[in-house]
Amino acid sequence: MRLLERDYVGGIRLTKDLPSDKIPPYAILSHIWGPDEEEVSYEDLEDGRAYRDAAKCYVYLTDVSICKRDADGNPKLIAPTLVEFFSREKARIRDRNSLERIIYNVTGIPLEALRGSLLSDFSVHDRMAWIKQRNTTREEDIVYSLFGIFNVQLPLLYGEGEEKALKRLREEAKKDEVCLADLRSTDPRLDKKRIEEAKGGLVTNVYRWILDNTDFNRWCNLPESRLFWIKGDPGKGKTILLYGIINELKEAIITDKHCYNLADASKSLSEDAVAWVALSKILWEMLEDPNLKVTYLVIDALNECVTDLPKLLNFIVRISPGRVKWLLSSRNEVLIEGKLKLNVKRTRLSLELKANAIQVSYAIDAYIDDKLLSLASLQDDASLKNQVRDILHQKANGTFLWVALVIQELSKDDVESWHALQIVEEVPPGLDRMYDRMLNEISRYKRDSEFCRRILSVATVAYRPLHLDEIGSLSGLPEQIVRSTENIRKVVAKCGSFLTIREDKIYLIHQSAKDYLSASALIFPHGAPIAHRDICARSLELMFQKLRRDMYGLVAPGFPIDQVRTPEPDPLVIGIITIRKLKGLLNVYLQTLEGYSRKVSSVAFLPNGQRLVSGSYNHTVKIWDPTLGQCLQTLEGHSNMVRSVAFSPDGQRLASGSYDRTVKIWDPASGQYLQTLEGHGSPVHSVAFSADNLVTHGYGLGEDETWVICNGWNVLWLLPEYRPTCSAVQGWMVVIGCSSGRVFTIGFSRDI
Repeated sequence: MRLLERDYVGGIRLTKDLPSDKIPPYAILSHIWGPDEEEVSYEDLEDGRAYRDAAKCYVYLTDVSICKRDADGNPKLIAPTLVEFFSREKARIRDRNSLERIIYNVTGIPLEALRGSLLSDFSVHDRMAWIKQRNTTREEDIVYSLFGIFNVQLPLLYGEGEEKALKRLREEAKKDEVCLADLRSTDPRLDKKRIEEAKGGLVTNVYRWILDNTDFNRWCNLPESRLFWIKGDPGKGKTILLYGIINELKEAIITDKHCYNLADASKSLSEDAVAWVALSKILWEMLEDPNLKVTYLVIDALNECVTDLPKLLNFIVRISPGRVKWLLSSRNEVLIEGKLKLNVKRTRLSLELKANAIQVSYAIDAYIDDKLLSLASLQDDASLKNQVRDILHQKANGTFLWVALVIQELSKDDVESWHALQIVEEVPPGLDRMYDRMLNEISRYKRDSEFCRRILSVATVAYRPLHLDEIGSLSGLPEQIVRSTENIRKVVAKCGSFLTIREDKIYLIHQSAKDYLSASALIFPHGAPIAHRDICARSLELMFQKLRRDMYGLVAPGFPIDQVRTPEPDPLVIGIITIRKLKGLLNVYLQTLEGYSRKVSSVAFLPNGQRLVSGSYNHTVKIWDPTLGQCLQTLEGHSNMVRSVAFSPDGQRLASGSYDRTVKIWDPASGQYLQTLEGHGSPVHSVAFSADNLVTHGYGLGEDETWVICNGWNVLWLLPEYRPTCSAVQGWMVVIGCSSGRVFTIGFSRDI
């Protein structure tokens, strides 16, 4: 980049071409230059980077006079935070902050965007709409001006026309949306907003005490202090504190756009080990960028990371760039405690420590006072209100969630003022005892208690919030209830305070509620795996009811696609959505065994199903524990690929046949090679022991190997990447070896 600089005597000169890391703070002028042949093109401004990186932007409005303020200009949205406007008389009008309402009225650009919110907070459709009032000399520039807003780099092809330029931009923006969808199932910022609303809003007096905490201020102000960890028992207000800190940080540094909510740790970081390595490497390289400003990485509920928690903790500990600061919250867990040991770089705040107990107590009082204000039944009786307040404080024991649950019960429509004191006196202290009481209350609904149990079981094991209509069908509720969304809503309302409904989706009130219900024999009399099985079975039943051959009614194969009229509603869309949801459920039973670098050629089960053997093109035989997915032994000795493997009926011997024209006998317990059978003049394609005492089960693969079948019925269609090069069946488990070198085990709960 080359800049104009002014010397100490007032002269102006052009600098040499400056490298990106040597560019000093600079101001930029935004205006129309004059005649068409003199107007600067968007290409001259380096895809908008000149505006984005400037310290200050001056907007010269040739069509605005200080005598007539029409504000016809269109300021650059991607310009820096400080933007000043000048009239044709070269007199300063005002800055962007004071003119934001006028700019909004003229351009339609939301005030949040003008005030510095992340552009990624706005949908593609919304950002596209920002050019509706825009006029440019060259028609392509109206689209090119959006490149910076979408943070894309595309070649500028003057002459292509506005329509083609817009098409290219949409295609590139769609790629980013798909990428983000792969990286996260939900937007963490929207999750934060939803959780805040579910808690009745963020009460400032509840969290502001932490701003005066010594450890917190050390983390904020000292460059070497890079990690702040809030830890405490369930319901102690960890999330409230963390969200309050986020809000304070956003107020302080929003203009730098470097406050990000990194991840919702309640889900697995990745189901693919390679993906974890790739993503962590990308993030590491981003954080080592020398131009990076102070960046806050926030993870709430670290203990709720279902898998790969050690990987995540190791990554957090390894991150060392001084511009990166971690903000974490979790329960008191030994694994996390061991990894995040205190040192000069790491600070923690324990909500149970006596030093913090007084502050937490004050915060609880503020929370109780705020919530009591919402109870209309207590507003006219100050004495009763104080009595209720005192009892809540005595029983709360620093647990915000307990207070929230009691307030929720006091807020019910059938609770009168004279009921309030009795309720708070009857409610037991402690979350578990509170949950016991809620479950007992559900049991009182003699007619609907079983329906509540089914809904709670499905909501507990589901991997995402379910829509009211979804949970009605998956819970196996009677048709009379399922046919009406309002009926389902009424049943959910009878599930105590365990569930909450937002935008017709059902959420558990807290992770502690999920933990409690998961361990309840009343909710899962036969165990959680049976609940998964029932959901899978009901999903299959629903698909059997909806899906059929030739859903468009084409009759004749090869019908021209351009002559097909799509029915309303589109039955295929319904089917695809259903299959995607079912795929998530089936992942419960799917396991991937990895360890081969080449194609898997053969797999076989030990008769009792406790061991699995596989042979590969890399000349080796591996023995696995199919339940844990662990490789127990690797047997080496063949000089060519292993084409076939088999266990003896008693499980005492293992045979392998190879393209090296030999059969080897092994002891599967010790992995010791016992014998080599030689004499074949060509590769050995198959080996087998006498199978007189083996039992044949109903599961297997269809003739074309695209379906898993049971007793002649197609039960599971295999995606192309799961198609077998070899397979084995043991009881209710089917094992598939693939050309990718992976082995998949698929377990079924019962024969169909």
